[in-house]
Amino acid sequence: MSGVLSSVDARTKLVGQNRLELLLFNLGGTQQFAINVFKVQEVMRLPRLTRIPDRHPVVRGVTHLRGQTVPVVDLRHAIQMGPLKVNESEATIIVTEYNRTVQAFLVGGVDRIVNMNWNEILPPPGGSGRQHYLTAITRIDDRIVEIIDVEKVLAEIAPYQLNLSEEAYDKELMARIKGKDILIVDDSHVAIHQMRQVLEPMGMNIIEAHNGLEAYQLLMHWKEEGRDITERLLMIITDAEMPEMDGYMLTTEIRRDPELQSLMVILHTSLSGNFNKAMVEKVGCDGFLSKFAPEALAKDVQRLLRQKLNMPPREE
Repeated sequence: MSGVLSSVDARTKLVGQNRLELLLFNLGGTQQFAINVFKVQEVMRLPRLTRIPDRHPVVRGVTHLRGQTVPVVDLRHAIQMGPLKVNESEATIIVTEYNRTVQAFLVGGVDRIVNMNWNEILPPPGGSGRQHYLTAITRIDDRIVEIIDVEKVLAEIAPYQLNLSEEAYDKELMARIKGKDILIVDDSHVAIHQMRQVLEPMGMNIIEAHNGLEAYQLLMHWKEEGRDITERLLMIITDAEMPEMDGYMLTTEIRRDPELQSLMVILHTSLSGNFNKAMVEKVGCDGFLSKFAPEALAKDVQRLLRQKLNMPPREE
């Protein structure tokens, strides 16, 4: 399995085709869960754990993998299903990279990898409990599979500091962009909230879409209304992984449309940097921003907008 998970070449073949690979696993029961294989570094038996004082209740401890200290999160406990009851000598962990950090999730057991189309991935139903920890659901072998919002899990374990100083914002640029539109596309409510906290002080009108298809339909609606989209819309910031249509396919469709192809599209993702550099070039994004670094988000968005508006770089 490790060979499959480490194959960037295999992953890149899915991009632009609106496809994804899911790693299926359980949390000690019959319900199946999944995360995108793009985020997975490896699956392995749980190594020796070191207990740390004052740790978050859902963190079992830390382990050492390839020269770095990796926290091990009880994923069942993290999504409010109670601690996972498992013999640690036989336990499985999924080692992942999200938002430029490496962490491992303790699970009941791993099933297999499945290749799917994003239009088979649907938004989760409304409700309480663990429903709040899902970004999507799908059906495999006539069974519902729940796709976990790992960004929400991690944000609850280590909350982000979102309040930036006034010095983080470019007053000259803000005077030029005040009241203009920026479209943010993400299936995670946590990610949208984080982006809003950083971008709203710039004075732009923030418009939300919760997956690529919703964003594309919104752009088509604006075209039908006769809006001057390229004049009004400064930038689209899109997640990579989303139900129904992913960010790569959204970008591909925008680049195919003569009226939209000049729009600035930025990929905002927790996937690894090297992978995204290849994908940005393949689908025609104008760049990518790593989740989630508030200072870097503010700085890079402003830098890109100054380029778009033919303004000289901001003096530091």
